[in-house]
Parts: sequence; structure tokens; C-alpha cells
Amino acid sequence: MAFELNNFQDPDINAEYIAHLVDQQALRNESFHNRLWNYYRNPLVPATGVSAGSLNENSRPYFLAQEVGLPARITGVQRSGGGSEHLTDLRRKEVVIENDIGWRISTMVDFLFGGEINIRSKAADADLATAIEEVIAAMLGANGGTVLLQELGLYGAVFGFVDIALRIPADWPAIPALAQPAGTPVEETSNNRPSAGRPGTPDSAAGKLDIARAVQLAKQLRLETIEAARVLPILDENDYRRTRYWIQRFYKHPSRMAAAKKPWLRFGGGRGGDGSPETVEVVEILGADWWQRYEDRLLVAEGPNALGRIPIVHVQNIASPGTYAGQSDVEPLIPLQDELNTRLSDRAHRVTYQSFKMYLGKGIDDFLERPVGPGQMWATQNLQASIEEFGSDDGSPSEDIHIEQVRQALDKMSGVTPLAAGLLRDKLGNLSSATALKITLSGLLSRTARKRLTFADGLQGIVELALDWLDRSGVLPTSPADRRIEIHWPNPLPTDETQRLHDAQIKQQLGVPADRILAELGYSRDAIEEK
Repeated sequence: MAFELNNFQDPDINAEYIAHLVDQQALRNESFHNRLWNYYRNPLVPATGVSAGSLNENSRPYFLAQEVGLPARITGVQRSGGGSEHLTDLRRKEVVIENDIGWRISTMVDFLFGGEINIRSKAADADLATAIEEVIAAMLGANGGTVLLQELGLYGAVFGFVDIALRIPADWPAIPALAQPAGTPVEETSNNRPSAGRPGTPDSAAGKLDIARAVQLAKQLRLETIEAARVLPILDENDYRRTRYWIQRFYKHPSRMAAAKKPWLRFGGGRGGDGSPETVEVVEILGADWWQRYEDRLLVAEGPNALGRIPIVHVQNIASPGTYAGQSDVEPLIPLQDELNTRLSDRAHRVTYQSFKMYLGKGIDDFLERPVGPGQMWATQNLQASIEEFGSDDGSPSEDIHIEQVRQALDKMSGVTPLAAGLLRDKLGNLSSATALKITLSGLLSRTARKRLTFADGLQGIVELALDWLDRSGVLPTSPADRRIEIHWPNPLPTDETQRLHDAQIKQQLGVPADRILAELGYSRDAIEEK
């Protein structure tokens, strides 16, 4: 069935265009982003069910995802750009995969969100600021806390961006003034309350607030990280930074078997009837004023959007002007990773053939039946007979230099050196100095600083959405100015606690507010009040 978009009341939204995005663009998105994820994760695939012609004595009982970038002379498989593959007459050689992308991405995430961040409210009223900070901590904690932030950092580093959806539970407290229209379905994964004005803010900031109730409701808000392969944004024609409609398409797997044969959708959808588990295609369309949810192209839920804006926070990994997606940390490393794996496989093939001594016997009877060993003798009447020794690995300096240069190129491209992962390969001088360590890791530190700008803006968007919902519900009245926050990031480098306290004393002598100094040291507002 076609998409039913009349309730959006927007003449510029086109059902055929959305069908094009879902049927065709989604497939290209999945192919591209799945390749980025596979190069990071490098999953292992068992070699079961593979035709015998593709395996030989050099094969292992599994394949790795990064083998897709190796030439056919190594893998014995010719792959086309469309993803299809066929066997060649080349024998499979030793395949060596060293995932230099995986540990670099993990190190980037560790530097970005390896420690707990401190979020402080900028609300002018101290009591209201305390309430907001408790609500933020409760919401983030209920959604995973630091684990959620690391998930955001990982998705951003791999795909170039990550989207976070704010989900309101179906049992959210009803507001009499905002009663749900009769017949409108309630969907847990959508924002489904009609628009209304913000309740008036009490004169006394937090004195009349029920902070315990606000914290309890904040724990019910769900922050869902959306994989890039699902996202199909419709951007403003004149401003790429403005998203007119946000669409996601994915498949869900209900815990039931397919009971009856379903009609196939054009490009795959509801599958069933063959004894396999049920698979349902889900398409969600979010606009500033209306939302819809389709399952197997059937409209199952829709409703108005009370926020008046799309409840999605878009975070670019590293800002990239002119595009919706940011800069992926994986994409530029793929060619270098393929080159490294190719040279390592070539070296393994050479070592295999040259690491053992081999013998060429000429004019000797039964030479193949007799073992080569101490005390072994051969007799022959042929005066031209001989035994020649060849093989053994004499080394290849140019090969080793080339591999090392590829690794250095990966260091430069990613900004992550082995030192960041704790590997010391050369003498680096006296690294007890914090300045020397910062210089050595300057590439990674500067990259982390750039990411903190975009992710701080993303966290600000999450907080604004959540506080806006609580405000409209009358639970925690706030103004837009009250919803601003500041983030104090932990130092990614090892620090001397004594030196940090000494620096804090100097700042205090210079007149820096004590509240800010304690925040930089990582103390929350509650901890400060307790002290």
C-alpha cells in the first residue's frame, strides 16, 4: 500500500518520494554503513555451508569481514561492486587480517567518554538548577549513563553521525488540558500528544516543585540511539541543517513464527509462510506536527506531535559542512587497512613457502619415498645425479619497511598512535612530564576536542527535549534559558591529583567561583552540598 500522508497537511511531502527513499535509498544506506561497521567489528563467519571448491589446505574454518578488501589472488574469490562474488581458478592463499581499525576506534571512544562527565545547569535559580541536574542525572542513568554515552561515541565514530530519539511511554501521566482525541492510537515509540501552551512557571523557582515526581518521570523517558543505516532524512531544500522530516526504516522480528504466506513487498518486507520466524518491515515518519508508523506498509499508528519539532537529536562525529552525516573515523582508514592486510597476507604466503628447507633431487631412484634426515643415504649409478637445497626465509627488508609505513599512515590518518593504547615500541624519552605526553598524543587530543564540541551540542539537545516535555506536562516548569547546560569533561590523560588540587587553589586565589572549581574537579552539586 502507498503511504497515507494527508494528515501531515503539507503539500510538499510526496508519497512517491518517500517510497523511493524506503525502497532504494535505504538499500544503499544499509550496504554502505554495514561495510563501515564490518570494518570496525570485523566479525567472524564460520565456513560452514561453503562450497568445497572455495576451500583448500590454506583455508581456516572461518572467514573474516575484512577479507572483502583483499584481491582475488589471495582469497581465490572475485567480488564485484554489487556485492556478488564467484570463484576463480586461483588457489586461496594464507589470509592474514590484523584489525588496526578496531582498536583505534575503541581508543577514540575511551578518550571521549572513558570517564564520567559532569553536567551542570545554567539556570539562574540555584534550587531550580539543582532540580534540573537531578532530573538529567536520573534520565541518563535510567538509559545507561556512561554506557549510553559510549554507545553514542562508538556509533558516531563508525558511521560519522548518530541520531537519538526521545520516546515517551504510553502510560505517561495524562494532562487534562491535553486530553488525547478520541480514536487516536497511542504508540509507545512516538510522541503523541497535541500541542498546547507551556504552563505558567511558579514565582518561586523550585520551592513549589515536586522534585521526586519529576525525577521519577524523567526515569521513564527513553533515549533510543538510531543506527545510521536506518535513517532517511528529508532536508530543507535551501538549508541542509534543517530536517523537514525524519524517516527510519528497519525490520523487527516478533517472537512468533510466520503463520501464513504474506505478499512480498517490492524490495523485501513481510516474509513468512516458509517455516521461518516472522519479519516485519517498520517505517516511521516524524514531522514537526505529525507522526506515523507503518508495518509492512500498513498504517498502524499516527498522531500529533506536541513539541512542534522533530523529537530527534542529530549529532555529527566531526562537523562536516554541507552534509547530514559527519566525518566517519572508519571510512578514510579502509584503503590503508586493505593495503595492510594484503601485504601481511603476501608475507605469510612467502614465509610459508620459504621458512622450510626443500630439496631438489636429480637422477636418484626412489628419492620421494626416502625421508630426508640425519644418516640417510642414497645410491645411484647416474653420474649426473645431485641434490640441491633451496628455500628458507632470508627476510625481505623492503617488505617490512612498506608494512611499517602503512602503519604510520594509519597513525597519521586516525590521529591514534600505539602509545594511546599503551604500546611503547620505541624510546620516547621522559614521558613523566605531562607536557611531553600531550605533545606525543597531540593528534588524538585535538581530535577528541573537536568531537567534544559536537557531542556537547548533542547532549544539550537531549536535555532541551526532555525538559520541554516535563515543562509541558506541568511537572518541572522551565523556560528555554533554564534548559541550558555546561559540561565539564574529565581529563583523558593520567593526572596527578596533588597537582590538580594545587591548580584549584591557585584558581580560587584568582577569584574563580568555588562552585565552578569543584565542578571541574568532578564534584556534583549534591556532593558539594553534603560537604
